[in-house]
This record gives sequence, C-alpha cells and structure tokens, in this order.
Amino acid sequence: MEILNAYDLTGSYRAAAELCGCSHHTVKRAVDERAAGLVPAVRRARLIDEFLPHIEGWVTDSNGKIGADKAHDKLVTLGYTGTERTTRRAVAEVKAQWRLGNTRVHRPWVTEPGLWVQYDFGDGPLVGGRKVVLLVAWLAWCRYRVVIALRDRTAPSVFAGLDRVFCILGGAPTYVLTDNEKTVTTGHIAGVPVRNRDAVSFGRFYGVTVLTCEPADPATKGGVENAVKLAKADIVPTDTNLLQAYESFADVVAACEQFMLEINDREHRITGRRPVEMLAAERPRLHPIPDLPHTAGLGVTRQVPKNTPMITFEHCQYSVPATLLGQSVWVRHHPGSDEVIVCALDDGGPLEVARHARATRGTPAIDDAHFPGHQPKTPGDYRIRARTAEEEAFLAIGEGAGLWLKEAAAVGTERMREKMRHAVSLAVLHSSADVDWALGHAAVHGRFATGDLDSVLTAKDLDPTRHHASETTSLAQGTKGWNMLGTNTIDDDELSDEEEQR
Repeated sequence: MEILNAYDLTGSYRAAAELCGCSHHTVKRAVDERAAGLVPAVRRARLIDEFLPHIEGWVTDSNGKIGADKAHDKLVTLGYTGTERTTRRAVAEVKAQWRLGNTRVHRPWVTEPGLWVQYDFGDGPLVGGRKVVLLVAWLAWCRYRVVIALRDRTAPSVFAGLDRVFCILGGAPTYVLTDNEKTVTTGHIAGVPVRNRDAVSFGRFYGVTVLTCEPADPATKGGVENAVKLAKADIVPTDTNLLQAYESFADVVAACEQFMLEINDREHRITGRRPVEMLAAERPRLHPIPDLPHTAGLGVTRQVPKNTPMITFEHCQYSVPATLLGQSVWVRHHPGSDEVIVCALDDGGPLEVARHARATRGTPAIDDAHFPGHQPKTPGDYRIRARTAEEEAFLAIGEGAGLWLKEAAAVGTERMREKMRHAVSLAVLHSSADVDWALGHAAVHGRFATGDLDSVLTAKDLDPTRHHASETTSLAQGTKGWNMLGTNTIDDDELSDEEEQR
C-alpha cells in the first residue's frame, strides 16, 4: 500500500521506488496488479528486517559514512545469520533514505558585476627540484580566470601575485574571497576569523575587503576550486596530458599565459559567452588600483648602482640583473628557508628578479646570468690587440704567433720586433700555416734566439737540399758484428790434429 500511495503521489515508478526504498520494477508490478484487479502481493519478510532499526541508527550516528562490512560484523554479534550480500543491500537502502533528508542542497550563486574575486592555490610543476605554486583567481560574474606562477606561498609573494591579478583584470573588485591561510587569518575565536594585519593593510591599500570561507568547506568557493583543477590539468605535466618537464621558471610563466589566452577565449557553457568579452563589460564596474603596487611586504628598499648590479642587504652583497642598473628594488629574507629574495617593479606589478642563498660578509652571492657578456680578467692573462700594421701582419699568421708573442715577452726576449718582421717575411716565402706551426713550437720549447725560427722550419723538412740518414741507407758500421763475440762458428770435426793441439 505504501508503494501504491507513493506512485499515486508522484506518478513515477522511479520516484515512488526512491520513496519506498525498493526497485522501480517492484512499483511497476504492484501498479499493474492493481490495474488488473488482482490482490496486492504481500512481500516476504526478510531475516534482516528485524535488524533494520539498528542499521538506521548506525547510519544516522555516522552521518552516512558507515561501511556495509562493519555493519555486517555488528549484526553478526547481535545474532544475525543472513549473508553479507543482504546486509549490503539493506545498508544501501537505508543510506539512500538518509541522504534524501540530509543532502546539502546547493543554490546557484548569482553575483553582481565588479563585486567578487576568489583565489586559491594549486601545486604546480617541478622546476630545478622545487615545486612551483599556481595562484589561480576567478572573477565571479564574467568567469574570467587568471593563473600566476609563484615560487612560494609567503605573504609578500601572494600579495605581489594579487597585484598582478588586479592589473590583468584592469581593476580591483569589492570583495576578495579565499581560504583561511596564515597570510590572511591568524586564528579563530568562537568561530570568528582573526585577520592578519598584513592582509588588512593590503586590503586598505587597494580598497578591497578580504574575506575567508568556512574552514574545511571548499563548496563556499567552488568556482575557483574548479578553476584550479582545470589549470593543473593543462599546465602540470602528467601521464595523461603528455607535457614535457619545464626547464626554467620562465617556461612555467609562459605556459600560464597560454592557458589564460585559451580558457578565457572559449565560450562558457553556463553564460554562453566568452569570458574575455564579459570582462570588457565588467571592467567599468571595477575600481581603479594605485599606480604603485603595495610594496610594504616586499622587504626593504635598495638602490642598484649605475655600473655594478649588486645590492647590499644585512652587510652582505647580492647580484641582480644588469637591466636594473640605477633602479630601486626590494629585498627580504625568506622566513621558511635560508634564502634572500629580490623583487622589482615592471608594467605588471611586483616581480621576483633574483633569489640567492644566504651569503656571508666578504663573500658575495653572484649569479653569472646577471652579468651577460662579462669576460673575467685574470692578472697575467693579457688580451692581444694589434695597434700597428706590423703587429697586425704578425698576428695574422695564426694562433702560434700570439702564443710566441706572449711567451717571448714573458722571458724578456730581445729584438722582438725584428724577429716578428722576419717571421712575416718567412710567411711570405713559405706559407702562413708552416710559419704558424714553427712559431707555436718555438714558443712551447722556449726557442726565441736569432735563427731559432729558421731551425724549427728546417726541422719540418722545409729544406729540400738537406739529406737525412735512416737505418736502411746509413753507412755506419753498427754493432751487429759484436754479437758473434765469444761464440765458436767452426765445427770441431772439421779441425785438423795440429789445429786442435794449437
């Protein structure tokens, strides 16, 4: 009768089955039997029916989280003799009835333009053994997504990232919603979040109100949660997207920019419009941001000299990119590690430009990439530069000429210019390659006297009138005959008696 009453109320087999906790086939059979004038069938009692109150109590106490296997073990101790399969079916039916009255119903969030921005974080790819942090922001009305790559989640990095978000959006909203991290909330008292003073200062600077959602309740900011999931799926290399590992942090930044271009230029399935078009309509409702970003949390200010890209922080020196010569930067010590971070300003807001390990006094921290085109100068390693026509002609012979010049000058060779002119004349008579070879060998062996260069050239078989002896054409006697000394080369049988006596 309950099945028939439920069907009369809903007019649907499946809806009546959900209300009664049975199959929709059972509802159909009962309705068909009533339509045929048959007596309603009486369901056969099950062994587990008398234990259903216990199952309902366990499901209620566990908020629908108890497993069927645990419920079966409890029923066995109470004397239940049925199978575990029957227990699983009964627990599933009770859970389905419990969810009907306890399911959280989500109402669509309808917001006004220019009011809300939500932001959250996601684990980015690994670069140099360190995991990059993805700051994902979501403008609620137009569904515009912004992804910023950060090196850490400290307050200065997060605030600098939010400034870039506001610059990309073209303004700041009224409210900013996020999680209860230490950068925003220092704790809760009687359920009331206590704001971080740095977050309050940041909000006042940009004219926004920073709010936080309920702890452990991501549904209160579901829009940005979904945006984080999409960003990680398209940016972080996995086995499914077959992305290659990133070689540098700049590659991750480029990937984030490419993701924003693609996702915001795609028609949204709810609004039916592209987020980039809706952002243009919402931008007039955003209030302007200051020309200079909020830099109170970036550290202390330092002025980069006009000819040396080095700054001093806590009595230690650190290098910065050479493009910042004569500009102001901000430097701070990372509280979570022994690192020093340097930030500068560009058109998009604060930007991290250098990160060094903590240096010591007298030992500066230098990154060679900050000095492009720099050639280190070592005392004694002189740069050879021709200043006269004679010097240019001599050095044009080859690398051996430069080596001869350095070695000859180092030992104080006399009349070097005359010997250089003689080498140039030899290069005209023979070839520059042979003279270059001779100069290099003379420099290696220390042959800098007058005539030494000619001797080296002669040793290279450049004199066709000179003959050289060899083992096959030599007239020397040699010592091979001495090998027969002390040996008897005549057989004793061939000697006469007189010779034998002798």
